[in-house]
Amino acid sequence: TLVGSNYETNFIKYDRQYKVMVQALPQYRALPEDILKLYVKNDKDEMVPFSAFMHMEKVYGLSEITRHNMYMASEISGSAAPGYSSGEAIQVINEVAAKTLPRGYGIDWAGISKDQVGRGNQAIYIFLICLGFVYLILSAQYESFIMPFAVLLSLPIGIFGAFLLLKLLGLENNIYAQVALVMLIGLLGKNAVLIVEFAAQRHSQGLSIIEAALDGAKVRFRPILMTSFAFIAGLIPLVMASGPGAIGNRTIGTAAAGGMLFGTVFGIVVIPGLYFIFGSIASKRKLIKHEDENPLTEELDNND
Repeated sequence: TLVGSNYETNFIKYDRQYKVMVQALPQYRALPEDILKLYVKNDKDEMVPFSAFMHMEKVYGLSEITRHNMYMASEISGSAAPGYSSGEAIQVINEVAAKTLPRGYGIDWAGISKDQVGRGNQAIYIFLICLGFVYLILSAQYESFIMPFAVLLSLPIGIFGAFLLLKLLGLENNIYAQVALVMLIGLLGKNAVLIVEFAAQRHSQGLSIIEAALDGAKVRFRPILMTSFAFIAGLIPLVMASGPGAIGNRTIGTAAAGGMLFGTVFGIVVIPGLYFIFGSIASKRKLIKHEDENPLTEELDNND
């Protein structure tokens, strides 16, 4: 109260209201040492100066003390170096903290890093779940558990292209890149389905597997290139984005563009080869015979 001030009451003078602030005179609170000149009453009703039981010492300390979970804490902010993801930075910090921090000290995360640590590698599980759904849908469409692999095994080419272009442009593998990877499953899978579906139809019409695969690649070549490169052209503004939020736009655009470019260029060659491999395996493992080839009723009649 003496060094600072304390609001006590109000009084009115000349029809105006004034606040009453209790405070020592300026000459008694100008310096930090003036606190020692103040008096306080002890248990014997004697006025004792502060200098009788305390002394002052100038030290350097924090201007603000922060606490986390009821413990004194220091907050450190930073970002990953160019070319490294936030996940890699978190892993390195955990390793260094485990080796260097003394006993009784620990680290905790806040903000986006806390969410990332809490969720872990959920993107991997989401990616695998998407592949599982695609496999089940294709299995129902082709009525085969083998033919869907001709579509699924064409996806790693696009995933490699996405990571390669991210690396070349110095972007990290973050949540935006992972969203682009999930999106590539549908986009690249669509291109593979176009070839495999047409090749399967041609094979059912009497062509050999290799002829059906080549015919499917030739017929679907132009539609795949037109749709894929139109999609890549639409991603150019995201790849060249600037301003607030540019990193997220550039990351998702770069990952999607790189994946589509590699998946389209190399997929035209790889997908027919995969169809030939798995189509040959599937044709040898037919579980149901066609009635027109060897009708079951005729076999029963012959046995009779």
